[in-house]
Amino acid sequence: MPSTMPTATSLGLPNVRGRAPLLAGLMIDSFGGGCAGPLLLLFFVRVADIPLGTAGIVLTVATLFSIAAPAAVGVVIDRVGPRNLVVGAQFAQGLAFAGFFFGRSLWLLFLCALVTTVGQRVFWSSIFSLLTDISDPGDRDRWFGLGGMMQAAGFGLGALAAGALLTFDGDRPFLIAMAVNAVTFFIAGALLLRIHGAHSRTAAEDVRDAPLLRKDKAFLVLIGANTILALCTMLMGIGLPVYVSEVLPAPKWIVGVLLAGVSVVLATGQTLVVRHTEKRRRTNVMVLAGVLWAMWGLLMAGLLHIPAALVVPGLVVATVVFAGADVLHAATSNALAAAVAPTQGHGKYLSYWQYSFTFASVLVPAFFAQLFEVRHEFPWLAISLLALLAAGTIVALERVLPDAAVRRN
Repeated sequence: MPSTMPTATSLGLPNVRGRAPLLAGLMIDSFGGGCAGPLLLLFFVRVADIPLGTAGIVLTVATLFSIAAPAAVGVVIDRVGPRNLVVGAQFAQGLAFAGFFFGRSLWLLFLCALVTTVGQRVFWSSIFSLLTDISDPGDRDRWFGLGGMMQAAGFGLGALAAGALLTFDGDRPFLIAMAVNAVTFFIAGALLLRIHGAHSRTAAEDVRDAPLLRKDKAFLVLIGANTILALCTMLMGIGLPVYVSEVLPAPKWIVGVLLAGVSVVLATGQTLVVRHTEKRRRTNVMVLAGVLWAMWGLLMAGLLHIPAALVVPGLVVATVVFAGADVLHAATSNALAAAVAPTQGHGKYLSYWQYSFTFASVLVPAFFAQLFEVRHEFPWLAISLLALLAAGTIVALERVLPDAAVRRN
């Protein structure tokens, strides 16, 4: 055992002893999501025989109904504990995907979609509090990085499985995907029941004296800045397929290769980023991510104005820059929020932090589509300006954030 510790330390890995069920649960959960998520819309169309437009509306409305979930989690998380909420979200989503497998009526599928999207919001609003609870002192950033790596790896493997399923004809691929996701949710929930974090010993603590989030202007501004950075990370998946297929003189298969490359970076690099930035201020890492995303936007816009032979190399270079920003942000943003959040009401703060990702997911389709229709460069130029705005905001915020929270050690 002693001989393995230097290697684990050099890789930026935390102490995982006794917490393997959590890592396995995260990876299994993400595998199911990677398998079923890309096929869900097609399931509505091909298996349930619902028109594409109607299916899109059903999923969008379900997503909008789920927006209140982080606020609801914020009310109860410090009383019931994040583990119980994460486990409940897993079992609820498992039931929802079992409903997808058996259901065909529009209203039943809408109800299942609603439970799924609410469950997702509850999960993301609670999981970082759970990682905080189970981490050893000084290991929180490493746990956030390792958790993200396990999720990225699981999702990537699930996406490969989804691609393999699509080689079969008929309804079978979609039904298998729904069943697999239901089973993985139940397995992940059962594994997470074996985890007992520090929060379980303080769940009954009175949280009435917790600070009011609405009066914490610095944290609210930080949420706003991170919403922009979250918009950056989501724009790649929305915009790249359209950009390549509709405008650029590049083979369509390169989209899958580039997105897979980003997933590999996220699945392998987050703990290394934490390891090599442990002496850096968290805010500086976030600022660097914003600057890199600004460079990425300029590179993407510039692809319209270079010779056709350079477009594919240009896409590769731009994606490398994007991946660098993405892994820096993924390994640092949640850790910064967890460090800034006060001890009293800590879970509530992290629940509301997830609104930055919620708002970005709602905004990104319209942001890209509307600007792209005006001029193909506009989404990329706009995201460059917004990324610089977010970086500048974080620089200004650093003056008012607690120094102990800004520093990793």
